[in-house]
Amino acid sequence: MTLPTGPLVATVLDLPAGSPGGSVELFLDLYTGPAPLIPARPFMLAPLSRRPRRPTGLGLLPVVGKCLDGPAFHRYVAALQRALAEAFDPDQIGVLHLQHLAFGATPALIRALPEHPRIALVHGTDLLFAEAHRDQHQVLTDTVQLADAIVVPTPAMADRLLQTAPTTDRAKITHIPWGVPDQLIHRPPRRSPRPSGGPFRLLYAGRLTPEKGAGNLLRALAAVTGVELSVAAPQDQVHTLTRAIRTSGVTVRYLGWLRRPQLWRAFADHDLLVMPSTTLEAMGLVALEAQACGLPVLYQPVPGLVETLAVSGTSTDFTRPAALARDIDRLRTTPGLLAALRQAGRNNAARYPLSATAKALTELGHQIS
Repeated sequence: MTLPTGPLVATVLDLPAGSPGGSVELFLDLYTGPAPLIPARPFMLAPLSRRPRRPTGLGLLPVVGKCLDGPAFHRYVAALQRALAEAFDPDQIGVLHLQHLAFGATPALIRALPEHPRIALVHGTDLLFAEAHRDQHQVLTDTVQLADAIVVPTPAMADRLLQTAPTTDRAKITHIPWGVPDQLIHRPPRRSPRPSGGPFRLLYAGRLTPEKGAGNLLRALAAVTGVELSVAAPQDQVHTLTRAIRTSGVTVRYLGWLRRPQLWRAFADHDLLVMPSTTLEAMGLVALEAQACGLPVLYQPVPGLVETLAVSGTSTDFTRPAALARDIDRLRTTPGLLAALRQAGRNNAARYPLSATAKALTELGHQIS
């Protein structure tokens, strides 16, 4: 796909560089690298304790004090605004991409470049935090009013946004699905043959924050025999599972927090990806990447995942051990079922190339400029 040339984008993700998560990977995929899909000046926060491998083109902001509420939050936004005003030449910027409807970078970027058109991108965590924190809800309310366009990756995110901010102008909302790297769709890693007689190899990949449902997964797996669970997650979050792992008796293999190519190879070495998310997923990019690698997905049918996966994956209820045990047993014993899900997953992932996401965002930038 030939990508259109668009106006130079200013965009900020107020997370420390090297942070885990699908929003970070999407941000880096779109705006950084030797030939970014979207020409941009992208920034993240400078980490306090380490210097991560920095992608080409990514700028770092030496701003500290990130928080969610009260006077400290407003001081943090003001500090970000000052740093961004120094970082950008307004004459070189064509459009703002506001990552999240909430958090500090969004109001800071709007105030630093107040005359530029604005596209706000909904990632999911912004909605959850706006529902739980008064100041974040105010940022979200202000952002939907000030944005020229609001991009949601799934219709479910539009529905959740309208529940959170009912006065949102529906005409501003545009559905643009997130995507996975084109090279993964076209050149996935070779799948490893399944060892004869070995355990059924499950994989959990992602952050271990409460809404991701890892605790439900472990409690339910206690009732399932003949399985091994691998966990690819940030090391500083794994300790939250220590008690649940011990109580469940499940065999757990910790893989570390894997870089993207390593994760893709891990997908090819397992039998099933499990996604026990409890609340919502903006889109579930890890599921799509797994499908591109030929790994079937077993998921909790929460908003976002239902739209993204539908029948290309298998839904279950991770809060009901008997239901999980039944569905895993069906997947590993029904002849041809896993092979059919692998093909359905590959077909589904092929619907979401990242180049299409970049093209749609660039065209939207032209429309509002």
